[in-house]
Amino acid sequence: MENKNPMGYKPIFPLLMSMAFPPMISMLIQSLYNIIDSIFVAQLGESALTAVSLIYPLQNLSLAFSCGIGIAMNAIIARHLGAHNDQEASDVASQGIVMSLLHSLLFVVIGLFFIRPFVSMFSSHQEVIQYGIQYGTIVITFTFFSFVHLAIEKMFQASGDMIIPMIMQIVGAVVNIVLDPILIFGYFGFPALGVNGAAIATILGQMSACFLSIYLFYKHSQHIHVSFKHFKINFQTFKNLYSIAIPSGVMLCMPSLLVSVLNGILASISQSAVAFFGIYFKLQTFIYMPSNGVIQGMRPIISYNYGAKEKKRMDETIKMAGLSISVILLLGTLLFFFFPQTILKMFNANQAMLDIGISGLRILSLAFILSTIGIVMAGVFESLGKGSLSLIISLLRQFIIIIPASLLLIPFLGLNGVWLTFPLSEIIASLVAFILFIKVYKGINPKQD
Repeated sequence: MENKNPMGYKPIFPLLMSMAFPPMISMLIQSLYNIIDSIFVAQLGESALTAVSLIYPLQNLSLAFSCGIGIAMNAIIARHLGAHNDQEASDVASQGIVMSLLHSLLFVVIGLFFIRPFVSMFSSHQEVIQYGIQYGTIVITFTFFSFVHLAIEKMFQASGDMIIPMIMQIVGAVVNIVLDPILIFGYFGFPALGVNGAAIATILGQMSACFLSIYLFYKHSQHIHVSFKHFKINFQTFKNLYSIAIPSGVMLCMPSLLVSVLNGILASISQSAVAFFGIYFKLQTFIYMPSNGVIQGMRPIISYNYGAKEKKRMDETIKMAGLSISVILLLGTLLFFFFPQTILKMFNANQAMLDIGISGLRILSLAFILSTIGIVMAGVFESLGKGSLSLIISLLRQFIIIIPASLLLIPFLGLNGVWLTFPLSEIIASLVAFILFIKVYKGINPKQD
Protein backbone atom coordinates (compact mmCIF):
# COMPACT_ATOMS: atom_id res chain seq x y z
CA MET A 1 0.00 0.00 0.00
CA GLU A 2 1.49 3.31 -1.13
CA ASN A 3 0.20 5.38 1.76
CA LYS A 4 1.71 3.82 4.85
CA ASN A 5 0.09 6.26 7.25
CA PRO A 6 -3.19 4.71 8.49
CA MET A 7 -4.84 8.16 8.53
CA GLY A 8 -4.86 7.97 4.76
CA TYR A 9 -6.46 4.56 4.19
CA LYS A 10 -7.80 2.86 7.34
CA PRO A 11 -11.64 2.73 7.68
CA ILE A 12 -12.73 5.88 9.48
CA PHE A 13 -14.68 4.60 12.49
CA PRO A 14 -12.08 2.09 13.71
CA LEU A 15 -9.36 4.65 12.91
CA LEU A 16 -11.15 7.36 14.88
CA MET A 17 -11.76 5.04 17.82
CA SER A 18 -8.17 3.80 17.80
CA MET A 19 -6.97 7.41 17.92
CA ALA A 20 -9.68 8.73 20.23
CA PHE A 21 -9.86 5.92 22.77
CA PRO A 22 -6.38 6.39 24.28
CA PRO A 23 -6.82 10.16 24.89
CA MET A 24 -10.37 9.49 26.12
CA ILE A 25 -9.02 7.06 28.72
CA SER A 26 -6.13 9.32 29.71
CA MET A 27 -8.40 12.38 29.99
CA LEU A 28 -10.97 10.42 31.98
CA ILE A 29 -8.22 9.48 34.40
CA GLN A 30 -7.02 13.11 34.46
CA SER A 31 -10.53 14.39 35.19
CA LEU A 32 -10.96 11.67 37.80
CA TYR A 33 -7.82 12.98 39.46
CA ASN A 34 -9.28 16.50 39.50
CA ILE A 35 -12.39 15.17 41.21
CA ILE A 36 -10.49 13.02 43.72
CA ASP A 37 -8.20 15.96 44.48
CA SER A 38 -11.24 18.08 45.37
CA ILE A 39 -12.73 15.25 47.47
CA PHE A 40 -9.52 15.07 49.53
CA VAL A 41 -9.24 18.84 49.87
CA ALA A 42 -12.92 19.03 50.90
CA GLN A 43 -12.03 17.00 54.00
CA LEU A 44 -9.97 20.02 55.16
CA GLY A 45 -13.10 22.17 55.18
CA GLU A 46 -15.11 24.45 52.91
CA SER A 47 -12.47 27.20 53.12
CA ALA A 48 -9.83 24.91 51.62
CA LEU A 49 -12.24 23.77 48.90
CA THR A 50 -13.16 27.37 48.11
CA ALA A 51 -9.48 28.38 47.92
CA VAL A 52 -8.62 25.57 45.50
CA SER A 53 -11.69 26.53 43.44
CA LEU A 54 -10.44 30.12 43.24
CA ILE A 55 -7.01 28.98 41.98
CA TYR A 56 -8.53 26.67 39.37
CA PRO A 57 -8.94 29.44 36.74
CA LEU A 58 -5.19 30.12 36.86
CA GLN A 59 -4.46 26.41 36.45
CA ASN A 60 -6.84 26.33 33.51
CA LEU A 61 -5.17 29.45 32.09
CA SER A 62 -1.79 27.70 32.06
CA LEU A 63 -3.44 24.70 30.41
CA ALA A 64 -4.94 27.02 27.80
CA PHE A 65 -1.54 28.51 26.95
CA SER A 66 0.16 25.11 26.69
CA CYS A 67 -2.68 23.41 24.81
CA GLY A 68 -3.04 26.38 22.44
CA ILE A 69 0.54 25.89 21.27
CA GLY A 70 0.07 22.12 21.25
CA ILE A 71 -3.05 22.30 19.09
CA ALA A 72 -1.24 24.55 16.62
CA MET A 73 1.72 22.13 16.51
CA ASN A 74 -0.68 19.21 16.05
CA ALA A 75 -2.53 20.77 13.10
CA ILE A 76 0.54 22.07 11.23
CA ILE A 77 2.69 18.98 11.84
CA ALA A 78 -0.15 16.67 10.72
CA ARG A 79 -0.59 18.67 7.50
CA HIS A 80 3.13 18.42 6.75
CA LEU A 81 3.09 14.69 7.43
CA GLY A 82 0.04 14.31 5.18
CA ALA A 83 2.05 16.01 2.41
CA HIS A 84 5.07 13.74 3.27
CA ASN A 85 7.21 16.69 4.41
CA ASP A 86 8.82 15.14 7.50
CA GLN A 87 11.63 17.72 7.74
CA GLU A 88 9.18 20.64 7.81
CA ALA A 89 7.17 18.80 10.49
CA SER A 90 10.33 18.38 12.58
CA ASP A 91 11.20 22.07 12.22
CA VAL A 92 7.75 23.06 13.44
CA ALA A 93 8.13 20.71 16.41
CA SER A 94 11.45 22.29 17.44
CA GLN A 95 10.05 25.81 17.19
CA GLY A 96 6.95 24.75 19.15
CA ILE A 97 8.98 23.35 22.04
CA VAL A 98 10.86 26.65 22.35
CA MET A 99 7.56 28.58 22.29
CA SER A 100 6.21 26.37 25.07
CA LEU A 101 9.23 27.02 27.29
CA LEU A 102 9.07 30.77 26.70
CA HIS A 103 5.37 30.92 27.56
CA SER A 104 5.87 28.91 30.75
CA LEU A 105 8.03 31.75 32.11
CA LEU A 106 4.90 33.91 32.35
CA PHE A 107 3.43 31.54 34.92
CA VAL A 108 6.61 31.53 36.97
CA VAL A 109 6.12 35.29 37.34
CA ILE A 110 2.39 34.90 38.13
CA GLY A 111 3.07 32.18 40.69
CA LEU A 112 5.75 34.17 42.50
CA PHE A 113 4.16 37.62 42.56
CA PHE A 114 0.43 37.64 41.75
CA ILE A 115 -1.28 34.84 43.70
CA ARG A 116 -2.14 36.93 46.79
CA PRO A 117 -3.74 39.82 44.86
CA PHE A 118 -5.62 37.36 42.65
CA VAL A 119 -7.17 35.42 45.55
CA SER A 120 -7.89 38.65 47.48
CA MET A 121 -10.02 39.85 44.55
CA PHE A 122 -12.58 37.14 45.31
CA SER A 123 -12.47 36.65 49.07
CA SER A 124 -11.82 38.66 52.23
CA HIS A 125 -11.84 35.50 54.35
CA GLN A 126 -8.27 35.20 55.70
CA GLU A 127 -8.30 31.39 55.88
CA VAL A 128 -9.41 31.16 52.25
CA ILE A 129 -6.70 33.64 51.22
CA GLN A 130 -3.97 31.74 53.05
CA TYR A 131 -5.03 28.40 51.60
CA GLY A 132 -5.17 29.97 48.14
CA ILE A 133 -1.66 31.42 48.44
CA GLN A 134 -0.22 28.10 49.66
CA TYR A 135 -1.82 26.07 46.88
CA GLY A 136 -1.53 28.58 44.04
CA THR A 137 2.10 29.56 44.55
CA ILE A 138 3.22 25.97 44.07
CA VAL A 139 0.95 24.78 41.26
CA ILE A 140 1.34 27.93 39.12
CA THR A 141 5.07 28.58 39.56
CA PHE A 142 6.08 25.05 38.52
CA THR A 143 3.65 24.59 35.64
CA PHE A 144 6.47 24.52 33.03
CA PHE A 145 6.64 20.71 33.40
CA SER A 146 3.11 20.58 32.04
CA PHE A 147 4.01 22.84 29.09
CA VAL A 148 6.75 20.49 27.86
CA HIS A 149 4.67 17.37 28.42
CA LEU A 150 1.66 18.69 26.49
CA ALA A 151 3.79 19.89 23.56
CA ILE A 152 5.32 16.42 23.17
CA GLU A 153 1.90 14.79 23.59
CA LYS A 154 0.51 16.79 20.64
CA MET A 155 3.53 15.83 18.52
CA PHE A 156 2.82 12.15 19.06
CA GLN A 157 -0.87 12.68 18.26
CA ALA A 158 -0.02 14.56 15.06
CA SER A 159 1.84 11.48 13.80
CA GLY A 160 -1.12 9.23 14.64
CA ASP A 161 0.29 7.73 17.86
CA MET A 162 -2.30 7.96 20.64
CA ILE A 163 -1.02 5.16 22.88
CA ILE A 164 2.13 6.90 24.14
CA PRO A 165 0.26 10.13 25.07
CA MET A 166 -2.21 7.95 26.99
CA ILE A 167 0.65 6.32 28.91
CA MET A 168 2.13 9.73 29.76
CA GLN A 169 -1.21 11.08 31.01
CA ILE A 170 -1.95 7.97 33.05
CA VAL A 171 1.44 8.01 34.75
CA GLY A 172 1.08 11.67 35.72
CA ALA A 173 -2.47 11.21 36.98
CA VAL A 174 -1.68 8.05 38.95
CA VAL A 175 1.28 9.75 40.65
CA ASN A 176 -1.08 12.61 41.60
CA ILE A 177 -3.78 10.31 42.92
CA VAL A 178 -1.39 8.17 44.97
CA LEU A 179 0.50 11.10 46.49
CA ASP A 180 -2.56 13.25 47.27
CA PRO A 181 -3.74 11.51 50.47
CA ILE A 182 -0.16 10.74 51.54
CA LEU A 183 0.96 14.37 51.39
CA ILE A 184 -2.33 16.00 52.45
CA PHE A 185 -2.99 13.86 55.53
CA GLY A 186 0.52 12.62 56.33
CA TYR A 187 0.52 8.86 55.77
CA PHE A 188 3.54 6.48 55.84
CA GLY A 189 5.62 8.78 58.00
CA PHE A 190 5.19 11.87 55.82
CA PRO A 191 4.13 15.13 57.51
CA ALA A 192 0.53 16.28 56.98
CA LEU A 193 0.94 19.19 54.55
CA GLY A 194 -2.72 20.04 53.91
CA VAL A 195 -3.32 22.07 50.75
CA ASN A 196 0.45 22.34 50.27
CA GLY A 197 0.49 18.55 49.99
CA ALA A 198 -2.20 18.64 47.30
CA ALA A 199 -0.17 21.20 45.34
CA ILE A 200 3.09 19.25 45.66
CA ALA A 201 1.35 16.05 44.53
CA THR A 202 0.07 17.88 41.45
CA ILE A 203 3.53 19.14 40.49
CA LEU A 204 5.19 15.76 41.08
CA GLY A 205 2.60 14.18 38.80
CA GLN A 206 3.29 16.77 36.08
CA MET A 207 7.04 16.31 36.53
CA SER A 208 6.71 12.54 36.12
CA ALA A 209 4.71 12.92 32.91
CA CYS A 210 7.19 15.49 31.57
CA PHE A 211 10.32 13.39 32.06
CA LEU A 212 8.58 10.29 30.74
CA SER A 213 7.39 12.16 27.64
CA ILE A 214 10.94 13.34 26.83
CA TYR A 215 12.29 9.81 27.19
CA LEU A 216 9.53 8.19 25.08
CA PHE A 217 9.78 10.84 22.36
CA TYR A 218 13.47 10.30 21.74
CA LYS A 219 13.01 6.54 21.91
CA HIS A 220 9.89 6.07 19.77
CA SER A 221 9.29 9.08 17.48
CA GLN A 222 9.71 7.96 13.86
CA HIS A 223 8.65 10.87 11.64
CA ILE A 224 9.44 13.86 13.89
CA HIS A 225 12.95 14.60 15.13
CA VAL A 226 13.58 17.58 17.41
CA SER A 227 17.07 19.07 17.43
CA PHE A 228 18.39 22.27 18.97
CA LYS A 229 21.80 22.05 17.33
CA HIS A 230 22.28 25.30 15.38
CA PHE A 231 18.74 26.27 16.42
CA LYS A 232 17.45 29.68 15.32
CA ILE A 233 14.02 31.11 15.91
CA ASN A 234 12.02 31.03 12.69
CA PHE A 235 9.62 33.95 12.92
CA GLN A 236 7.51 32.72 10.00
CA THR A 237 6.96 29.40 11.80
CA PHE A 238 6.16 31.32 15.00
CA LYS A 239 3.63 33.35 13.02
CA ASN A 240 2.05 30.21 11.55
CA LEU A 241 1.85 28.59 14.98
CA TYR A 242 0.41 31.71 16.59
CA SER A 243 -2.24 31.99 13.87
CA ILE A 244 -3.77 28.82 15.35
CA ALA A 245 -2.41 28.97 18.90
CA ILE A 246 -3.80 32.41 19.75
CA PRO A 247 -7.42 31.68 18.79
CA SER A 248 -7.20 28.17 20.27
CA GLY A 249 -5.51 29.47 23.43
CA VAL A 250 -8.03 32.27 23.84
CA MET A 251 -10.78 29.71 23.32
CA LEU A 252 -9.29 27.56 26.08
CA CYS A 253 -8.85 30.65 28.29
CA MET A 254 -12.56 31.29 28.23
CA PRO A 255 -13.35 28.88 31.10
CA SER A 256 -10.72 30.61 33.26
CA LEU A 257 -12.10 34.05 32.53
CA LEU A 258 -15.67 32.82 32.89
CA VAL A 259 -15.00 31.16 36.26
CA SER A 260 -13.17 34.23 37.56
CA VAL A 261 -15.96 36.61 36.58
CA LEU A 262 -18.71 34.32 37.86
CA ASN A 263 -16.79 33.76 41.11
CA GLY A 264 -16.86 37.52 41.59
CA ILE A 265 -20.62 37.54 41.01
CA LEU A 266 -21.30 34.47 43.16
CA ALA A 267 -19.06 35.62 46.02
CA SER A 268 -21.41 38.56 46.59
CA ILE A 269 -24.24 36.07 47.12
CA SER A 270 -22.76 33.06 48.94
CA GLN A 271 -19.40 31.39 49.62
CA SER A 272 -21.22 28.06 49.25
CA ALA A 273 -22.16 29.10 45.71
CA VAL A 274 -18.47 29.69 44.91
CA ALA A 275 -17.53 26.30 46.35
CA PHE A 276 -20.35 24.58 44.41
CA PHE A 277 -19.37 26.24 41.15
CA GLY A 278 -15.78 25.10 41.69
CA ILE A 279 -17.02 21.54 42.21
CA TYR A 280 -19.19 21.74 39.08
CA PHE A 281 -16.33 22.97 36.94
CA LYS A 282 -14.19 20.04 37.97
CA LEU A 283 -17.09 17.63 37.56
CA GLN A 284 -17.87 18.85 34.06
CA THR A 285 -14.35 17.91 32.97
CA PHE A 286 -15.36 14.30 33.62
CA ILE A 287 -17.91 14.71 30.81
CA TYR A 288 -16.10 17.07 28.46
CA MET A 289 -12.63 15.50 28.62
CA PRO A 290 -13.74 12.24 26.92
CA SER A 291 -15.44 14.39 24.28
CA ASN A 292 -12.21 16.29 23.85
CA GLY A 293 -10.48 12.92 23.50
CA VAL A 294 -12.64 12.27 20.44
CA ILE A 295 -11.72 15.72 19.11
CA GLN A 296 -8.03 14.93 19.65
CA GLY A 297 -8.48 11.78 17.61
CA MET A 298 -10.47 13.64 14.96
CA ARG A 299 -8.12 16.61 14.46
CA PRO A 300 -5.09 14.85 12.92
CA ILE A 301 -7.34 12.67 10.72
CA ILE A 302 -9.06 15.72 9.24
CA SER A 303 -5.81 17.70 8.97
CA TYR A 304 -4.02 14.79 7.28
CA ASN A 305 -6.82 14.18 4.78
CA TYR A 306 -7.24 17.91 4.21
CA GLY A 307 -3.56 17.99 3.21
CA ALA A 308 -4.16 14.92 1.02
CA LYS A 309 -7.40 16.43 -0.43
CA GLU A 310 -9.46 13.40 0.61
CA LYS A 311 -12.76 15.15 1.31
CA LYS A 312 -14.84 11.97 1.56
CA ARG A 313 -12.70 10.78 4.46
CA MET A 314 -13.09 14.19 6.08
CA ASP A 315 -16.88 13.95 5.74
CA GLU A 316 -17.05 10.55 7.37
CA THR A 317 -14.68 11.58 10.16
CA ILE A 318 -16.90 14.52 11.10
CA LYS A 319 -20.02 12.34 11.15
CA MET A 320 -18.45 9.63 13.27
CA ALA A 321 -16.96 12.13 15.71
CA GLY A 322 -20.31 13.92 16.06
CA LEU A 323 -22.18 10.70 16.84
CA SER A 324 -19.58 9.57 19.37
CA ILE A 325 -19.53 12.90 21.19
CA SER A 326 -23.33 13.14 21.29
CA VAL A 327 -23.50 9.75 23.07
CA ILE A 328 -20.91 10.84 25.67
CA LEU A 329 -22.64 14.15 26.35
CA LEU A 330 -26.10 12.57 26.55
CA LEU A 331 -24.80 10.17 29.24
CA GLY A 332 -23.37 13.18 31.08
CA THR A 333 -26.70 14.96 31.00
CA LEU A 334 -28.53 11.91 32.38
CA LEU A 335 -25.94 11.38 35.14
CA PHE A 336 -26.02 14.96 36.42
CA PHE A 337 -29.80 15.33 36.04
CA PHE A 338 -30.84 12.21 37.94
CA PHE A 339 -28.10 11.89 40.61
CA PRO A 340 -27.15 15.42 41.76
CA GLN A 341 -27.46 14.76 45.50
CA THR A 342 -25.32 11.62 45.34
CA ILE A 343 -22.65 13.49 43.40
CA LEU A 344 -22.52 16.46 45.77
CA LYS A 345 -22.32 14.31 48.91
CA MET A 346 -19.02 12.94 47.57
CA PHE A 347 -17.62 16.40 48.32
CA ASN A 348 -18.80 16.58 51.93
CA ALA A 349 -21.50 19.05 50.87
CA ASN A 350 -23.38 20.77 53.69
CA GLN A 351 -27.07 21.61 53.50
CA ALA A 352 -26.43 25.09 52.10
CA MET A 353 -24.46 23.64 49.21
CA LEU A 354 -27.06 20.93 48.59
CA ASP A 355 -29.80 23.56 48.43
CA ILE A 356 -27.83 25.40 45.76
CA GLY A 357 -26.29 22.43 43.97
CA ILE A 358 -29.14 19.98 43.36
CA SER A 359 -31.12 22.32 41.15
CA GLY A 360 -27.86 23.78 39.82
CA LEU A 361 -26.52 20.45 38.52
CA ARG A 362 -29.85 19.58 36.92
CA ILE A 363 -30.00 22.85 35.00
CA LEU A 364 -26.32 22.82 34.07
CA SER A 365 -26.57 19.21 32.84
CA LEU A 366 -28.74 20.33 29.91
CA ALA A 367 -25.78 22.23 28.48
CA PHE A 368 -23.85 18.99 27.89
CA ILE A 369 -25.98 17.50 25.14
CA LEU A 370 -26.69 20.93 23.66
CA SER A 371 -22.96 21.60 23.21
CA THR A 372 -22.37 18.72 20.76
CA ILE A 373 -22.44 20.76 17.55
CA GLY A 374 -20.33 23.59 18.96
CA ILE A 375 -17.60 21.22 20.19
CA VAL A 376 -17.39 19.25 16.93
CA MET A 377 -17.41 22.31 14.68
CA ALA A 378 -14.73 24.04 16.76
CA GLY A 379 -12.49 20.97 16.35
CA VAL A 380 -13.11 20.92 12.60
CA PHE A 381 -12.22 24.60 12.24
CA GLU A 382 -8.95 24.04 14.15
CA SER A 383 -8.10 21.09 11.93
CA LEU A 384 -8.56 23.26 8.83
CA GLY A 385 -6.42 26.08 10.26
CA LYS A 386 -9.49 28.30 10.82
CA GLY A 387 -8.68 29.07 14.44
CA SER A 388 -10.52 32.40 14.41
CA LEU A 389 -13.83 30.62 13.75
CA SER A 390 -13.23 28.30 16.72
CA LEU A 391 -12.64 31.42 18.77
CA ILE A 392 -15.99 32.86 17.75
CA ILE A 393 -17.78 29.67 18.80
CA SER A 394 -15.90 29.55 22.10
CA LEU A 395 -16.69 33.17 22.91
CA LEU A 396 -20.38 32.51 22.30
CA ARG A 397 -20.36 29.32 24.37
CA GLN A 398 -18.35 30.54 27.33
CA PHE A 399 -18.42 34.29 27.69
CA ILE A 400 -20.39 36.65 25.46
CA ILE A 401 -23.80 35.27 26.44
CA ILE A 402 -23.28 33.83 29.94
CA ILE A 403 -21.94 36.90 31.75
CA PRO A 404 -24.51 39.54 30.67
CA ALA A 405 -27.37 37.04 30.76
CA SER A 406 -26.40 36.06 34.34
CA LEU A 407 -26.50 39.67 35.47
CA LEU A 408 -29.91 40.09 33.82
CA LEU A 409 -31.47 36.91 35.25
CA ILE A 410 -30.14 36.96 38.85
CA PRO A 411 -32.64 39.59 40.05
CA PHE A 412 -35.53 37.44 38.77
CA LEU A 413 -34.34 33.83 39.21
CA GLY A 414 -31.48 34.08 41.70
CA LEU A 415 -28.65 31.57 41.28
CA ASN A 416 -30.77 29.43 38.94
CA GLY A 417 -30.63 32.36 36.53
CA VAL A 418 -26.85 31.94 36.36
CA TRP A 419 -27.10 28.21 35.71
CA LEU A 420 -29.73 28.69 32.96
CA THR A 421 -27.35 30.80 30.90
CA PHE A 422 -25.18 27.75 30.19
CA PRO A 423 -27.72 25.77 28.11
CA LEU A 424 -28.91 29.03 26.54
CA SER A 425 -25.40 29.88 25.33
CA GLU A 426 -24.93 26.38 23.88
CA ILE A 427 -28.09 26.68 21.78
CA ILE A 428 -27.01 30.00 20.26
CA ALA A 429 -23.40 28.88 19.71
CA SER A 430 -24.55 25.68 17.96
CA LEU A 431 -26.66 27.62 15.48
CA VAL A 432 -23.80 29.98 14.64
CA ALA A 433 -21.29 27.09 14.40
CA PHE A 434 -23.46 25.19 11.94
CA ILE A 435 -23.89 28.25 9.69
CA LEU A 436 -20.13 28.92 9.67
CA PHE A 437 -19.38 25.26 8.95
CA ILE A 438 -21.65 25.20 5.89
CA LYS A 439 -20.01 28.36 4.58
CA VAL A 440 -16.42 27.12 5.06
CA TYR A 441 -16.78 23.48 4.17
CA LYS A 442 -18.40 23.93 0.78
CA GLY A 443 -15.24 25.76 -0.37
CA ILE A 444 -13.05 22.66 0.10
CA ASN A 445 -12.30 20.93 -3.20
CA PRO A 446 -11.82 17.14 -3.19
CA LYS A 447 -8.89 15.45 -4.92
CA GLN A 448 -9.49 14.74 -8.59
CA ASP A 449 -9.11 11.05 -9.44
